[in-house]
Amino acid sequence: MNAGSYGAGFGFGVRMWLLWVLLLSLLSAVSGGADSKAVTTSLTTKWADTPLLLEASEFLAEESQEKFWDFVEANQNIEGEHDDTDQAYYDLIVKKAGALLSSVQVNMLKFALSLRAYSATVYSFQQIASNEPPPSGCSAFFSVHGEKTCDEEGLAALLKSAPERRKPYLFKGDHKYPGSNPDVPVVILYAEFGKPDFQRLHQVITSKVNEGLATYVLRHYLANPSGKKVYLSGYGVELAIKSQEYKAKDDTQVQEAEVNATVIGENDPVDEVQGFLFGKLKTLYPELKEQLKELRKHLVESTNEMAPLKVWQMQDLSFQTAARILAAPAVEALTVMKDLSQNFPTKARSITKTVVNSEIRKEIGENQKFFKGTLGLQPGDSALFINGLHIDLDTQDIFSVFEVLRSEARVMEGLRSLHIDTPYIHDILKLNVQPSDSDYAVDIRNSAISWINNLETDHRYSSWPYNVQELLRPTFPGVIRQIRKNFHNLVIILDPTQENAAELLSVAEMFYANNIPLRIGLVFVVSDEDDIDGMQDAGVALVRAYNYISDEVDSQSAFEAVISMFNKVAIGGKLSVGDVVKVLEKRFPYVEVSSVLGADSSYDSNRKEGRAYYQQTGVGPLPVVMYNGIPYQREQLDPDELETVTMQKILETTSFYQRAVYLGELATDHDVVDFIMNQPNVVPRINPRVLSTSRTYLDLSDTNNFFVDDYARFSTLDTKQKSTAVANSMNYMTKKDDGYIRPVTFWVVGDFDKPSGRQLLYDAIRHMKTSNNVRLGMVNNPSAAPSAETSRVARAIWAAMQTQSANNAKNFITKLAKEETAAALETGVDVGEFAVGGMDVSLFKDAYEGPKFDFLLSHAAYCRDVLKLKKGQNAVISNGRIIGPLEEEEVFNQDDFLLLESIILKTSGERIKSKVQQFGIEEDRASDLVMKVDALLSSQPKGEARVEYDFADDRYSAVKIRPKEGDVYFDVVAVVDPVTRDAQKLAPLLLVLKQLVNVNLRVFMNCQSKLSEIPLKSFYRHVLEPEVAFQADGSFSPGPVARFLDMPQTPLFTLNLNTPESWMVESVQTRYDLDNIYLEEVENIVAAEYELEHLLLEGHCFDVSSGQPPRGLQFTLGTASEPVIMDTIVMANLGYFQLKANPGAWILKMRKGRSDDIYKIYSHEGTDSPAESDDIIVVLNNFKSRIIKVKVQKKPDKFNEELLSDVIEENEAGFWNSLARGFTGGGKPEELKQDKDDVINIFSVASGHLYERFLRIMMLSVLKNTKTPVKFWFLKNYLSPTFKEFIPHMAKQYGFQYELVQYKWPRWLHQQTEKQRIIWGYKILFLDVLFPLAVDKILFVDADQIVRTDLKELRDFDLEGAPYGYTPFCESRKEMDGYRFWKSGYWASHLAGRRYHISALYVVDLKKFRKIAAGDRLRGQYQGLSQDPNSLSNLDQDLPNNMIHQVPIKSLPQEWLWCETWCDDGTKRSAKTIDLCNNPMTKEPKLQAAVRIVAEWTDYDQEIKRLQTRVQEEVNHTKKTQGTEVHTEL
Repeated sequence: MNAGSYGAGFGFGVRMWLLWVLLLSLLSAVSGGADSKAVTTSLTTKWADTPLLLEASEFLAEESQEKFWDFVEANQNIEGEHDDTDQAYYDLIVKKAGALLSSVQVNMLKFALSLRAYSATVYSFQQIASNEPPPSGCSAFFSVHGEKTCDEEGLAALLKSAPERRKPYLFKGDHKYPGSNPDVPVVILYAEFGKPDFQRLHQVITSKVNEGLATYVLRHYLANPSGKKVYLSGYGVELAIKSQEYKAKDDTQVQEAEVNATVIGENDPVDEVQGFLFGKLKTLYPELKEQLKELRKHLVESTNEMAPLKVWQMQDLSFQTAARILAAPAVEALTVMKDLSQNFPTKARSITKTVVNSEIRKEIGENQKFFKGTLGLQPGDSALFINGLHIDLDTQDIFSVFEVLRSEARVMEGLRSLHIDTPYIHDILKLNVQPSDSDYAVDIRNSAISWINNLETDHRYSSWPYNVQELLRPTFPGVIRQIRKNFHNLVIILDPTQENAAELLSVAEMFYANNIPLRIGLVFVVSDEDDIDGMQDAGVALVRAYNYISDEVDSQSAFEAVISMFNKVAIGGKLSVGDVVKVLEKRFPYVEVSSVLGADSSYDSNRKEGRAYYQQTGVGPLPVVMYNGIPYQREQLDPDELETVTMQKILETTSFYQRAVYLGELATDHDVVDFIMNQPNVVPRINPRVLSTSRTYLDLSDTNNFFVDDYARFSTLDTKQKSTAVANSMNYMTKKDDGYIRPVTFWVVGDFDKPSGRQLLYDAIRHMKTSNNVRLGMVNNPSAAPSAETSRVARAIWAAMQTQSANNAKNFITKLAKEETAAALETGVDVGEFAVGGMDVSLFKDAYEGPKFDFLLSHAAYCRDVLKLKKGQNAVISNGRIIGPLEEEEVFNQDDFLLLESIILKTSGERIKSKVQQFGIEEDRASDLVMKVDALLSSQPKGEARVEYDFADDRYSAVKIRPKEGDVYFDVVAVVDPVTRDAQKLAPLLLVLKQLVNVNLRVFMNCQSKLSEIPLKSFYRHVLEPEVAFQADGSFSPGPVARFLDMPQTPLFTLNLNTPESWMVESVQTRYDLDNIYLEEVENIVAAEYELEHLLLEGHCFDVSSGQPPRGLQFTLGTASEPVIMDTIVMANLGYFQLKANPGAWILKMRKGRSDDIYKIYSHEGTDSPAESDDIIVVLNNFKSRIIKVKVQKKPDKFNEELLSDVIEENEAGFWNSLARGFTGGGKPEELKQDKDDVINIFSVASGHLYERFLRIMMLSVLKNTKTPVKFWFLKNYLSPTFKEFIPHMAKQYGFQYELVQYKWPRWLHQQTEKQRIIWGYKILFLDVLFPLAVDKILFVDADQIVRTDLKELRDFDLEGAPYGYTPFCESRKEMDGYRFWKSGYWASHLAGRRYHISALYVVDLKKFRKIAAGDRLRGQYQGLSQDPNSLSNLDQDLPNNMIHQVPIKSLPQEWLWCETWCDDGTKRSAKTIDLCNNPMTKEPKLQAAVRIVAEWTDYDQEIKRLQTRVQEEVNHTKKTQGTEVHTEL
């Protein structure tokens, strides 16, 4: 029997049974050892529990607002529809949502409710409501433009007065009731739907909407939030085994806390210990339950002894673990992988006995070639792909994975409902149809462009080589080749009277003067009215002067003259006629100015053409600069940018030309400009509307049998069904009547009885006649209610399409689209007069004169409800993409249809067509399918490209789970080494995926060989459940919890949480030291409770003028009523900033003071307010990361001021008072206003009870010796709840101030995994952003230090211009020389005679530190070095010493830090501080050393213990007096 096979232990009959009896009798003697110990961890939100009903509605809102409102209507009275258990309530919600969702989406909903993914969304509305604030005594209320009421009469009154007040700001996530009229007052209902109050008010407001009196918006609001919290999941918990080389455990006794015993519960069915499956045994032999329990306990204890392995035993662990997983049956393999990877330290010994067969090794080796080649994975790396989309486990949390699953499910179900078979679905998904960001160009071969120079003919370039082969000659990188060919053409289209004209022309002049190989052309866009001449209009004057000089002399002189005209203009002024006249008079004194500029001038060529060319190319607002016909973006028109970008483009395009020459596509005798203009990206006209990347699509992914000619039926359909009905009824015109799949479908929407609609149709027909890829259909959007008089053309078109052959219909409709036909019909000419040859007129007449207008009514309703058009507005729909509504005067012509077609063919059309051709269906249906699939795929948010993967084989080295037949399935591929951190996370995620959706799953093993140390030194649990769990009585089970059961008791553990990037969590309730968990000393359970304290809002900020981050700029985050709740400083690295927030709507501002004085906000993206508004509103309404970009600009009068100057104004000193308010102990606010120089700021970090004990003693020693007031700053991230509770009492007793600061390690900075190294990182990496700008000196004092002097002396120590001062390591204790690593090797050569400094005590001049950007330099160096796991072994100390040449260190006198390990006993007397360094020779425990070395240590320790006892007694006393009324934390 294979050692690795699980569950193969049954059916051995009687012998097996006898063995059991024997075992059990043996064991009865062993019973009564220690109980099994456990560690549990839970994470809750700070906010109150949100009802699942509301969370489900938010899930539906993401599907569509229609579904949201259907769900709201269906659940108005949910309270009375179920018996009272939680489970019945939940089942009812799922059932009601199920009526609106597909089965896959229902599973997604269950998962979302289990994750509580929408709790933040619901709570964000609660926070918005609290800003209103709610009127008293109302459990639901209306807000009408800021005024509130909760009854019907009040609403009527407020609606009347509403127009006098401002409309409220609506957020992207707001729920607007369908059919609301945009021009009437907005009523926001704050209520909890499903409650009677809501039902009452909802009826009131919906009747108002139906009367057209109000727009109705619903926001969730709970009048009485629950007392419970939301239990979160989607995070990992790690119990890492700590090194016990130096004993760092506190010996203080912990009071046991009562523990909820249900936490441990019965074990799950796959409960395997040493090959015995106890879950199955308990069900088979219920009567032996007790004995089985004893047997299990005995086996657990015997396996949990983690004796260290020999190196030769470890070498093959990765392959052996893989072999164990692969030996299990496929259905259990993932569970086995989860068990082995998450409990690896106790499983390792038994895994070493596994035999790995050669097939597995060989196949893994073969596959690893593919992993490396196609996926870039080394052995031991891991990766996850869902339908080919790469899921990066380091950066993507479960919430973003959930989004991926949902959007993939939508697409696959859409394809499925178009009747595409499952195997083809994955083929189609792999098509990359996203709009490519290729830049479109317009044709520059136009007479309207006045070229200043021509590289091929001008004399000044005659010495340059002419042959295109010169491009292939090697040069230094970055050198621009000078060849006499017009390879690079820059066209500037400008209005000479605009302010920025001068800047652009000066850049052009610079290119020209410096002989850059660039052909420059100008297009002047000036007034084209005949009665305006050059004596009145500066623009016309300039054009005439330019033309005159080019005719008389040449275009270069004309250009120079134009430049000198602009030189006369004052900065910020505009060109005037006088400026033109002065230059003309000076250069051509003999000429009569009025003959050149005046009314009868003959120098008007190109004046009208310039404007016509500008309008025809459609390149957007002036000025426009184009390189080889490609317009630059707006922000690239800044003069410095323009220069850089143009040079960059010249270098980039050179490689394109080199390739063309090399392949023989371009030769010396070719015209280069023709060659460029024949490239596929050149279009006759660029229409920003067509090219814009924000696009909306119709949902055509439905199949039904509805048509538009039955209006009564049509009007009952939902949006998706209406679109399908319109598509079903559509007849198309094409160029030829042949069976051909046409990948491009245009629907022209308009009122064809109006000139604008006919014009659009006429342009579409003209384009359709040039291309056989196009089919053209028409949707009527009548301007008035349909009647026989107002719909002549529309009905004629419809009748012709219904009754005539395609060719005749096309010719007839072309005729109808002409204006003279329409005019004739108006006057009453019979429509039959316009019939074309071959038409069956009588059949046509019957259809035309029929009494039914159903198709018109249906089309009109469709335009209104689905396309959201006003009556008579035009639009174009191309393969489901809505372009419109087109504005009244907007040009949309034949060239635009060509551009649309070329985009579709390039991105999606041809690719989808080639797939659809394989289905072998008839052409019309196939063309329909191409349109529908295109609309579906293109409407997906633009994501990563899908990865094509290929593997050698999956027979021996992969776990394979096949999907259920016939259903849509997700294709999931994971590559993993089973003994890595990634495997610990991946296994539970894959298990959940498998339960959640139908998967075709392959997990490939990617093992490492020759391991030299144990690969996983930690236990891990990933908290994730596929659906909400209940207890036996139908109530919710107490929430997802990480459970570590049956843990070994000898090791020392430290507990770490592994949460999504944007979560800041803190430990809130536990008596135990989570940094040092020693289970032997624990009664039964260590229950760690964490709370999600903040969701991070991160961002990047840049100054538009310099392109650099504005270092030291401060942002604040708050609400309208309380503008400053949180604040932060911008870092120079990537302009990064982070703000702590929670769900809700927040306002981001620059801090009042210098930030606000010098800068103004220029633009922002990723926020929730329009880009031009000054207030930046950010709505945090989910658990996903939120990153915004802000651009700022210096105010014109502050251009030369710097933020980090030496003056700090008064209002800066109030910085972060918001935080201090809650934390400051001692003294009243007014007393804090001491002169800030007179406070000594001391920073320290600690983690674990022992170091917190040392920290309190360090503080006491400082306070006993320092006369000046002290303020302590502690890093909050790792402090225990006990410390945070005690510190206010200590502050009150000893009269000091303190503040807890925290900063989340930025996601882009190399992450550390070990807790100790993370804390070291915080000591040094964020000094410039942890403290307010008002703090200009900070002292760092290690927790395990004792201070014996007044620290004012250290604060005032002269650093002689260095940003910080450290004490060097002592050299005086000679017996330690062998341990002084800095005396030899790398450090000796790097320091080059300088001292190596110790990081236990240092002083930082923050002003200097920020000024020289020391923090950014340290982070930069850290980023480079930390990638190598062997560098920076003492991170906080090695980094500043390594940077000593870039960021100088001032050496403090030796007496500032004495430590017994390195300094001799003689110097101890003069020591100003004593540090308890570890001693690598004796390995003496810290506590022991403290008592021995520092005489006063014990007294301090006793003093603090007395205070702790007193505080504890006071707390107990208060609890007693409050009696049973005390509110227990849940």
